[in-house]
Amino acid sequence: MSKRIDFVNSLKDLNEADLKARIQEDELRLKKLEFAHAISPLENPMSIRSLRQDVARLKTALTQKQAVKA
Repeated sequence: MSKRIDFVNSLKDLNEADLKARIQEDELRLKKLEFAHAISPLENPMSIRSLRQDVARLKTALTQKQAVKA
């Protein structure tokens, strides 16, 4: 649980450009993980879920920053 709180707190320091870059990096990493999992099972398939949730948190933070700006 504290990992998630630390992750969310670290997002507060990022600006919109950094968030967008981080989203792109994580989405690319997610695609690579899903592809690797399709070829041969991953040792920890829960990492896909965790990464997908992190991408969603990043997108939420980006939306909130854009709403405050507008």
